[in-house]
Amino acid sequence: MASPAPSPEPVVTLADIEAAAARIEGAVVRTPTLLSRTLSEATGAEVWVKFENLQFTAAYKERGALNKLLLMDPETRSLGVIAASAGNHAQAVAYHGARLGVPVTIVMPRPTPSIKVMQTEGHGARIVLHGEMFDEAYAEALRMAEAEGLTFVHPFDEPDIIAGQGTVALELLADAPEIDTLVVPIGGGGLISGIGTAAKALRPDIVVVGVQAELYPSMYCRISGKDLPSAGDTLAEGIAVKKPGRMTPGIIERVVDEILLVPERVIETAVSLYLQIEKTVAEGAGAAGLAALLAYPERFRDRKVGLILTGGNIDTRLLATVLLRDLARSGRMARLRIQLQDRPGALLAVMKLFDRHGANIIEIYHQRVFTTLPAKDAFIDVECEARDSEQLEALVQALEEAGFYVHPVEIR
Repeated sequence: MASPAPSPEPVVTLADIEAAAARIEGAVVRTPTLLSRTLSEATGAEVWVKFENLQFTAAYKERGALNKLLLMDPETRSLGVIAASAGNHAQAVAYHGARLGVPVTIVMPRPTPSIKVMQTEGHGARIVLHGEMFDEAYAEALRMAEAEGLTFVHPFDEPDIIAGQGTVALELLADAPEIDTLVVPIGGGGLISGIGTAAKALRPDIVVVGVQAELYPSMYCRISGKDLPSAGDTLAEGIAVKKPGRMTPGIIERVVDEILLVPERVIETAVSLYLQIEKTVAEGAGAAGLAALLAYPERFRDRKVGLILTGGNIDTRLLATVLLRDLARSGRMARLRIQLQDRPGALLAVMKLFDRHGANIIEIYHQRVFTTLPAKDAFIDVECEARDSEQLEALVQALEEAGFYVHPVEIR
């Protein structure tokens, strides 16, 4: 991307990030950075993963929040702080606020996953649910901060927050110095601003790539000058920011080489792969970096890539849905709509073919009334499991050869 002349006095420096690392040491987890051989084989890159989902609150946000709180004077802290967050920043401020004896108020958008609301409440914070998106919650938090004399702790557009998030890069590059490319999710841009600042100062030749969900390309549009909508119900709600901050875009223009957009389907696949391959839980935003490798394999082929799995706070019901959808897309689970004559023995004939081909039946829905078929016909929806797509295709072929009309119900 095109870069303007760098500012003579950067907002955040390597020294700020190193000072933050010393300040928060021992109070946050120094998370592992591990080589994933299976993800490397799947993507064609050498993939290193930093597991920030292993923080106590299951996300990297603790780093910036703690750094900010520790830099506040005791009198200001005692008056209390307020934050607006879709979840992870909220938990971070609430957790470390409780540790330090700071009263904490969190304003969250109403659709925030229940797990994040409950976990934040569990740290003793006062929760205010307001608005449908982050921007509405943010405006309410600013209003309350002024009305109640609270200090607003911004989730990304704040030098102390950015410096704290940048400590991720110090650890990652110390543990895997061979990395030549960093792939970092972008919401408001605090994480990539800190990581990019540290990485470019330590390794000027390193490539820093940002990733946004296609539904929320706000930073991509700010940097590229394009005009795309930011709206929709994304799995990556942690990076669903409609408007970039005031501070982070300028930093990103200096330290980020490219921003890529990833579709929802690929984010779902990335969440599923983390669980299947790494046996670890990633929320949608946390899996965005891996999604970029899956969506743009040629961009990263033969590169030594560092991914930050930024968080693992995902609603369990939503995670189950994502995993089942991935099984369906890969051909290991299917719903087959089968037309048959409504007479004795017809259903048994279908079941025998399922048995012969070793497909496991999960559920059957039999429909006679709400259909446009002739009165003597019916259809059944059969949800089933197969070993792979080839086994499923053989079953469908056998059903059709036996005279049944089969229509697979596909997931796009």
